[in-house]
Amino acid sequence: MKPNYTGLIVLLAISIITSCSTQPKTISLFNGQNLDGWTNHGEEQWYVENGELICESGPSAQYGYLSTNEYYDDFELNLEFLQESNGNSGVFIRSTVDGTKVSGWQVEVAPPGSNTGGIYESYGRGWLIQPAPEKDNALKMGEWNKMKIRVEGPSITTWLNGTEMITLDDEKIGEGKGSVALQIHDGGGIKVRWRNLELTPINTDK
Repeated sequence: MKPNYTGLIVLLAISIITSCSTQPKTISLFNGQNLDGWTNHGEEQWYVENGELICESGPSAQYGYLSTNEYYDDFELNLEFLQESNGNSGVFIRSTVDGTKVSGWQVEVAPPGSNTGGIYESYGRGWLIQPAPEKDNALKMGEWNKMKIRVEGPSITTWLNGTEMITLDDEKIGEGKGSVALQIHDGGGIKVRWRNLELTPINTDK
């Protein structure tokens, strides 16, 4: 009996198509041209220059946030940032913003010695976890840095330039719902550049 190669090819093609259709697709949060898909909260400056997203202190030198219009629960987020002058900023996950009051959890982006990659809960419990001091060497002040944030249920892990900074399980984070948001700290004199903000949803059975 001759093998049914045609049938095998059809089954293989169906398997490949099914596999591809179930794979989560990576989402570019920033299109490199404008702020479509984002909402500005506050009076600080958010603008696009040479394909980069820039946050900069305005005259009021207060807190400011730029949040995605979409909510994201479980995901892996990869991005790059470059700090100019005082780079005190951050990336919020599962966050909501009312005026310039944010509810959510911040992955810190800050100058050397200020716990970049740690998790801070604004208007709540404060610092939940800070990286070990020796991991601060992973930060390249004044250069492009690669950050990865993985959030799945109550678990969050952060990496900076390939170094795992923290991992945390927290029930309250697991209950959170909201957007991804970038922060500019108050105090003035802050400028941070962002690029390649790529989010891949994580499919979980809940």
